[in-house]
Amino acid sequence: MDAALPHTEPSGLTGEASARLSGVDARTPFGLYIHVPFCATRCGYCDFNTYTAGELGSAASPESWQEGIERELDLAAAALSPAREVSTIFVGGGTPSMLGGRGLVRVLDAVRDRFHIASGAEITTESNPESTSAAFFDDLRAGGFTRISLGMQSASSRVLRILERIHTPGRALDAAREAAAAGFEHINLDLIYGTPGETDADLDASLDAVLSTPVDHVSAYALIVEDGTAFARKVRRGEIAAPDDDVLADRYRRIDERLSQAGLGWYEVSNWARRQGDSPDPAAQCRHNLAYWHSTDWWGLGPGAHSHVNGVRWWNRKHPARYAATLADGVLPIDDHEILDAADIHTERVMLLARLRSGLPVDGLSDGEVRRARRFVADGLLITEPGGFVLTDAGRLLADAVIRGILVGD
Repeated sequence: MDAALPHTEPSGLTGEASARLSGVDARTPFGLYIHVPFCATRCGYCDFNTYTAGELGSAASPESWQEGIERELDLAAAALSPAREVSTIFVGGGTPSMLGGRGLVRVLDAVRDRFHIASGAEITTESNPESTSAAFFDDLRAGGFTRISLGMQSASSRVLRILERIHTPGRALDAAREAAAAGFEHINLDLIYGTPGETDADLDASLDAVLSTPVDHVSAYALIVEDGTAFARKVRRGEIAAPDDDVLADRYRRIDERLSQAGLGWYEVSNWARRQGDSPDPAAQCRHNLAYWHSTDWWGLGPGAHSHVNGVRWWNRKHPARYAATLADGVLPIDDHEILDAADIHTERVMLLARLRSGLPVDGLSDGEVRRARRFVADGLLITEPGGFVLTDAGRLLADAVIRGILVGD
């Protein structure tokens, strides 16, 4: 891919793509995603752009990564005109907590030096429970972070072993309580459901554990067997069963039922937030992820990170050493890019907004898409609400098929 783009401008983009970075209304919501590619071990199901110390050797380090992030921030700030105010920041990975609390605050300080962060901005970091502590959360809160997302996955030791997670079941719960004690009002726990060997009792124990903590947000994702992962190789060799679709559906229904009973409501197919009255509290929802679902602008920093600004999408070089070396030459480490046309933008709008509890607005849909959506209403998979269509409980289980049916029909 190195030859795909003639890097004639510091932005790493040329022609129309480069021009689109400027001239955007400064009031348009804008976020930063910062990718930390380091992990202590590689989980068998994970296909994210991550590296263990053994895989990297001496080719890259947290320090060279930090230097690269600061250079990319410099170039991003120079490329965006007028200056954009940052309303959300999300540090993901990988395992951001491997940087330690002070290391993550250093990253946030680097952003502050180059961008204006809006008053009341949401600033989130993912964390592996095993690499956190009470002091870690104290450092983050004092440094300006406002939201914590913890990878729990399961309360079952057996399930964690199958997933090749290194933390103990109780550590995620302790971490959530430590984050609350440090002053964090917004805390998320991630669950993975449908792991082969997981029982109904395992899932209930996980939900009991989650609901015993002071979290106001839960994300729950079905286990997906991604090509190229260790998990996929085990499935192919018959060492472990593939997730069963019927089991996944039953698990999802159980999760939704339990969380709803406990006062959390769904606002995206895989995300629940503490309710305020009859609706999920906007303060508890992840504003950064909502920005993705609403196709607003964000800049992704770090190896392999993706960005979207004013209809241009690009993605960075994946390997941390190549990422840092490109930035050392004064050029953004863009591997390739695409300019979205009207059809692309429309398709993505339908795909993303349909997953939200706020629903898919009628305005902007073609007559044919409205007709097809009404068929799903007749089938009980969508309901009509003022201005749009919303997935029913049954529709959430078939969200991808409903979205595909609206866009392309039978």
